[in-house]
Amino acid sequence: MASLLYRLGRFSARRAWLVIVAWVVILGLAGGAFALFGGTLTSSVSIPGTATQKVSDELAEKFPAASGGRGTVVFTTTDDSAFTAEQKTAIGELLTGAVGLDNVKSSTNPFDTQAQIDDQAQKIVDGRQQIVDATAQIDAGQAQIDAATAQLDAGQAQLDAATSQADAAGQLAAAQATLDAQQAQIDAGRATLAEQQATLDASRTELATQSTTLEDGSDLLDLAAGIRQVSTDETTAVASLQFDTSLNQVPAESKEAVVDEMESAGIDGVTAEVSNDIAASIPEILGPGEVGGVIVAAIVLFIMLGTLIGAGLPLLNALVGVGVGVLASLALSGTVEMLSVTPVLGVMLGLAVGIDYSLFILNRHRTQLRNGVALQESIGLANGTSGNAVVFAGATVLIALLALNLTGVPFLGLMGTVGAVCVFVAILIATTMTPALLGLVGTKILTKKARARIGTPSGKVVAPDKPMNTVRAVVTVIAGIAVLLVVALPALTMRLGLPAGSSEPLDSSAYRAYKLVDDKFGAGVNGPLLVVADLDTAITDDDLIAEQVRIGTLLKAENDVVAVAPIGASDDDMLLAFQVIPEEGPTSESTEQLVRDLRGLDIDGVSSLGVAGNASGNIDVSEKLAAALPLYLLVVVGLSLVILIFVFRSILVPLTATLGFVLSLFAAFGAITAVFQWGWLGFLFGIHDPGPILSFLPILVVGVLFGLAMDYQLFLVSGMREAYAHGAPARLAVQRGFHAGRTVVIAAALIMASVFSGFVFSNSVMIQSIGFGLGVGVLLDAFVVRLLIIPAVMHLLGDAAWWLPKWLDRILPNVDVEGASLERTHPMHPVAEPESEPVTAPTV
Repeated sequence: MASLLYRLGRFSARRAWLVIVAWVVILGLAGGAFALFGGTLTSSVSIPGTATQKVSDELAEKFPAASGGRGTVVFTTTDDSAFTAEQKTAIGELLTGAVGLDNVKSSTNPFDTQAQIDDQAQKIVDGRQQIVDATAQIDAGQAQIDAATAQLDAGQAQLDAATSQADAAGQLAAAQATLDAQQAQIDAGRATLAEQQATLDASRTELATQSTTLEDGSDLLDLAAGIRQVSTDETTAVASLQFDTSLNQVPAESKEAVVDEMESAGIDGVTAEVSNDIAASIPEILGPGEVGGVIVAAIVLFIMLGTLIGAGLPLLNALVGVGVGVLASLALSGTVEMLSVTPVLGVMLGLAVGIDYSLFILNRHRTQLRNGVALQESIGLANGTSGNAVVFAGATVLIALLALNLTGVPFLGLMGTVGAVCVFVAILIATTMTPALLGLVGTKILTKKARARIGTPSGKVVAPDKPMNTVRAVVTVIAGIAVLLVVALPALTMRLGLPAGSSEPLDSSAYRAYKLVDDKFGAGVNGPLLVVADLDTAITDDDLIAEQVRIGTLLKAENDVVAVAPIGASDDDMLLAFQVIPEEGPTSESTEQLVRDLRGLDIDGVSSLGVAGNASGNIDVSEKLAAALPLYLLVVVGLSLVILIFVFRSILVPLTATLGFVLSLFAAFGAITAVFQWGWLGFLFGIHDPGPILSFLPILVVGVLFGLAMDYQLFLVSGMREAYAHGAPARLAVQRGFHAGRTVVIAAALIMASVFSGFVFSNSVMIQSIGFGLGVGVLLDAFVVRLLIIPAVMHLLGDAAWWLPKWLDRILPNVDVEGASLERTHPMHPVAEPESEPVTAPTV
């Protein structure tokens, strides 16, 4: 590999313009592919196969009317006064017109809906009064029937007495016709009364049925009493828009059209705020914060290298690499669903590793130039030595990123793949375009003072001649571990979730909509749950309301439930859908617990109870990722350990490197939790509403940070390995390797942290938390673990650090990461020393 990279470096230096033009063409092709095939990004996080997704799929199949994504628009008066009739009419017309927009299936007028709710309540009151009045009428009719029956009974008694008298007087035959006529009248009266009684009984039965239905309706209203479409002070109204597909599949153009339609309505005295379901912000791929991070990286490069050419070359390489990697990846966005943070992660990694990898090769080349090595030979050697290390270091990052596909989470696997593409392009750029540019700039990569002293010994101490103090090593290890453990403590309370409207920028419509709903209707309205009950047997129309009341009452009885509203039944009458309003918002612990309680609820006649909604989605995503994490760690850590054993020919060095990573990882988790969940120093980073940590952040940070940590381990400890292999005692080799590699590792870590930190000021909390986590993780790993703890541990281990079983030593191939064999076959021959020029300041 070293020889191949050596030849590649020399070829790139000789054919510099060919290489540069080739990369420009590749960049143009990537841009063209994006223009032709690129699609839109989504801010909705979803995972197929989760319990929430199954509920959504079941609704789409059995209950189409309740399927499809829903978003809300919040209308409020500017002077906090009640809506006027004109404003209500204008809002209704606006919502009716919105149905004509692409992908919008229907809209709900909040004033009509609230009026219907209020009318239903009044109808219950009126219905009860009507039942009371009807009952009184029936009772009066019953009294009349009872009185008539008494009269008939009295007439029958008189008739019976007259019949007895006639019979006793022997006149029965003569009076029989008269008696029979009277009996017929009584019988006819009784028949009439019987008919009247039957009618009255039927009316009473019907009235009882109506009363039961009315009370069931009353119970349903009581269950849904906490749900309103218009606030009690009539200053705010919540309208609903239903789309023809799930929200994450609605094109961004359709959502933007809805936002534009609502915000440009121009209703006098009314503002329209669109919820984050529709108006969730798509983060900028490269904003002011990111540019600021790159500027800081440029300053670090200039301080380290002393020339603007030297500082600009790694930046140029990184920008070209990012352009190629990100544009090529975005070309796939028209084919696959791509999360909005995916290309941003590519930019993060592409910039960070692109700068660092070019810097490693450039720094080696500068050192060789100062020692008098010929230009093209120096470029080739730098590419074959430091470039070789770059390839191996990049391999660990690629493994960590590509292994994200093993999680079984499509969007996370795609993020890892896009990041890996950008890292791979950065490796190619570093080993081809960097030598080409170095060949073009020649010795101007050095300062004038350095150029004047090419080939002249500097007189400085090349390497330490004594090892670190053992006491200092012990103290360093203990103090370093203690600091990391303290920083990691907040991670014990880490909660995972997905962003809600409260995490949107303060000046966004989505944030204002979230806060208005929270203030006027209650926090739970921002995160309603959709509960689906699969019945054992089909429900009849007559029993539907009673069954809805029965199940709804059991749902309402759960802790932290404010209201339950029936949505309807499926066409086959085997499914009932309910909307459940929790006490608190979608990211609260109580709402998450409510989802678990509802899913575990056992109801007679219900075969299964499914829950969908923001909170249930949070739980499903978190559980899916937690289940995937062990396999992911096993693969990433396992493969990386194998690579490190190959590289360092040691067992303990890879193990200590991995344990150090675990410390820095948990410390990074602790810092993330303290800032984004607890709200510490939130004002510095624009965290206005602390909440749960992004559910896929831990596994993403694990992958990226592990790869970068192994980079620093490789660049620092390879120098120790080289010194030890050249005969230095183990502890002295640690000091010499540390002395040789610390400057470039410090610069690389500062550059990488600067790039990551620039994303902390993004308009998306997802990007903020990823940038912050990676930035803090890099700083802690580089400065505490790699530059303090690892050298101290290596010193304490001494020769044991390089122990390797003899059988393993025999079968392991010799992986020459440092390119020592290349240096032996290409000894550095100084060129003639140029004449010195008096200089007063470095030039660019």
